[in-house]
Amino acid sequence: MVKENKKKEGKPKKNDFKSFLKKRAPIYLALIAMLIVFVIPELTKGDLESSFPELTSEEEQVLDILMNYNGPNDSGLTVMDAITNKISEEYPDEKIFDHKKTIVDLTISKINDEEYNILLNFKSYKGELNYDWNVEKSLGKITSNNQDSKYIIDVVDFYD
Repeated sequence: MVKENKKKEGKPKKNDFKSFLKKRAPIYLALIAMLIVFVIPELTKGDLESSFPELTSEEEQVLDILMNYNGPNDSGLTVMDAITNKISEEYPDEKIFDHKKTIVDLTISKINDEEYNILLNFKSYKGELNYDWNVEKSLGKITSNNQDSKYIIDVVDFYD
């Protein structure tokens, strides 16, 4: 009886978990590599909205009024979509928001109790786009202060 106990103690037990991992390690490595190559870049993809700085709740409301404006007859195209499309036209087939020379500058300033001025400047290695609007918070009225911002509002207003 004593000999049988010694034999059992002398032979180490096989670790099932280790053998399980050793057999399947190439599969797990391939899955992790695919995750890193395909999924993570899509999750960290830059866009216009993610380039905006932190805003107060009041500034956020005014910006939402502007960016969600979709024309007098609810065309479906918003100001945010129109600006994104304009940037995509200028930089086709480029991840421009990931480029190190791309700067998105957003400034919201209060003119009076209900009126705000929004300046959106998009600067890249090719040039820049400058937008300037006045937004009346209570009425949701948007006024363009330059040609670029007027063009965006016209595109949204007359989108079919």
